[in-house]
Amino acid sequence: MANAREAALNVLLACRRRGAWADEALKRELGRAGLDSRDAALATRLVYGVIQNRLWLDHVLSAFVTRGLDGLDLPVREILRLGAYQLLRMDKIPAMAAVNESVELTKHAARRPRAAGFVNGVLRNLDRGRDRLPPLPQDPVERRSVQYSHPRWLVEEFTAQVGEGEIEALLAADNAPAPITAQVNTLKTTPQGLAQRLAQEGVTVRAHWLPGCLELEDTGDLERLQAFREGLFYIQDPAARMAVLAARPRRGERVLDLCAAPGGKSFAAALCMEGEGSVLSRDIYPRKVAALAASAKQLGFSCIRTAVADATAPVEGKFDLVIADVPCSGLGILRKKPDIRDKDPATFPALAPVQRSILENASAAVADGGRLLYATCTLRREENESRVEEFLAVHGDFARTAQETFWPHRRDTDGFFYALLERR
Repeated sequence: MANAREAALNVLLACRRRGAWADEALKRELGRAGLDSRDAALATRLVYGVIQNRLWLDHVLSAFVTRGLDGLDLPVREILRLGAYQLLRMDKIPAMAAVNESVELTKHAARRPRAAGFVNGVLRNLDRGRDRLPPLPQDPVERRSVQYSHPRWLVEEFTAQVGEGEIEALLAADNAPAPITAQVNTLKTTPQGLAQRLAQEGVTVRAHWLPGCLELEDTGDLERLQAFREGLFYIQDPAARMAVLAARPRRGERVLDLCAAPGGKSFAAALCMEGEGSVLSRDIYPRKVAALAASAKQLGFSCIRTAVADATAPVEGKFDLVIADVPCSGLGILRKKPDIRDKDPATFPALAPVQRSILENASAAVADGGRLLYATCTLRREENESRVEEFLAVHGDFARTAQETFWPHRRDTDGFFYALLERR
């Protein structure tokens, strides 16, 4: 059975070798390894910590590996990164434990016994040389790229949008842990009632600035909580919830959610409608639709119907509100999916025709006087404001009545964009 560090190594190798996404690979590995909650938390911290700090870790390690990191076997590189992260960014782990466990990983998990002495020497030298780490580059963009482990192109793009005064706060927020935010199912309980139930199950609960939302800590496996199994809450970032609130779903209305999985916006709409009306939640992936339907049943949202469908496929009927949270580059959720920063920006233009097609299809389903909510979890103007302006230029029967971009460093939310368009 793998321990926390071996589980973390397995996930990192899966990401590098097979292109797996860290969150999905981590979930599979934790299930396979059968770790307790403490070790699962450590494995998670190690995986995210290494991915979020890879450029900086490599910059530091390059001063202690004379032949260069690129010349090392991939498992040895990842073990050095894991060890360096523990030494330099995890105060509660003794240096001896970080070094010794890395050596054991090299011998047994990576099956590189000949490299164990090398790993031992590099990490011991790093521990002794904490006061002589290599300086960061002098060029401001390159310095930020290394210090916060964001590719240079992304530092430049974000700086152009938020400016010199906010860029470092944004980059730091991308590397911070995302809070667990529970949206209270007010059809079954109240924020106070849910807080009491969760406290009885050992969860630390704090009030959130968004009404009907609680911030949770010490949850362990959420699905094991009785309050979760009873459908008293669901997990959703406040920015996504606020986008739905801006769209004003009302009792008795007909709502269509075109790219619905995992279901947060459909659930938020159902709550606004007090469970009265209809929500059609569609998504292209059968497995995700089945999971959404099960969650809706658990929450008691009988107004939600599900269907497997492509978001570009025509929809029968007209709706008071159509929600289109379209596929995007995902640059607003780096703190939850840190490996998105490794995407090739050359692939982003291919998203444009998909977004346009979904937006066109969504608009055709909006009833007279109805609303269209366009949303993404990216911060790129090309996929957000520009896409909306392009749509409005050829759809004079729609008007933009609300629009907002959420930045992670400003209100501790995901990076998120929405625009509310109303049919005249």
